[in-house]
Amino acid sequence: VQLQASGGGLVQAGGSLRLSCAASGRTFSSYAMGWFRQAPGKEREFVAAIGWSGRSTRYADSVKGRFAISRDNSKNTVYLQMNSLQPEDTAVYYCASRRDAYYGGSSYPEDYDSWGQGTLVTVSS
Repeated sequence: VQLQASGGGLVQAGGSLRLSCAASGRTFSSYAMGWFRQAPGKEREFVAAIGWSGRSTRYADSVKGRFAISRDNSKNTVYLQMNSLQPEDTAVYYCASRRDAYYGGSSYPEDYDSWGQGTLVTVSS
């Protein structure tokens, strides 16, 4: 599957951005999707995930209540709405598609076999 992430940019602290990830190449609606991020000098970390049907979601504690993941299976796209952004949210954000069909979202990167190219989010203080 090919994943194309977009929507990153520069925003002031307290602002909002919505990331999009468009998928092609396999049946999008059968696979859970996730968002991860990697800040400079740090390891990649889990942000949010959504199950194949969209009924289940999970979030990292650091973004709970501020970020929301959703999917539109008719558009083969997963979204990450990010509100109340803080400088510590600055990172390259990656979307990923889970390896196995009909599973819920996972916080483990090894459960994903396809990754987008990343989109940079910069939050200024």
